[in-house]
Amino acid sequence: MADFEPAFQRTLKAEGGFRLTNIKGDRGGQTYAGIARKMHPRWPGWEWIDRDETPPTDLVRDFYRSEFWAPLQCSRMAQEIAEDIYDFAVNAGPRVSAKLAQAVAGVAPDGAIGPKTIEALERIDPAAFRPLFALAKIARYRDIVTRDRTQGRFLLGWINRTLGALQ
Repeated sequence: MADFEPAFQRTLKAEGGFRLTNIKGDRGGQTYAGIARKMHPRWPGWEWIDRDETPPTDLVRDFYRSEFWAPLQCSRMAQEIAEDIYDFAVNAGPRVSAKLAQAVAGVAPDGAIGPKTIEALERIDPAAFRPLFALAKIARYRDIVTRDRTQGRFLLGWINRTLGALQ
């Protein structure tokens, strides 16, 4: 069903490519290719970065596949749905992405994609799922900013990423 590579390329582009950043106010802190050091301190790529070297592309690709794509069982979904769920997982975490997808699919949101969720997602037309999932993501971003006004500086970027995925 879904292919990891186009999803990886889309998310990598949304994350700014193979760049090292440290954006003020970003809760993830130092980030390389979208991999936040605070969230993933054991990622082997940090050893490369700490030596002022560039981590191998495959190290980034393998990380995304094992931490986000595989646990969410994205290979078992329609491409468009898989890409949306995967990309949001990279941004918000796999459990959060799974819960939102489950809510949109009409399945009890437990944060773990299993056979019931896959079956529900198979019954949904991607053209119907995607805008509903986008609205759920935007509502979550709104809630984040409502709880913590310091995160407001990221709201437009989050919304643009969400809407850009629909094109």
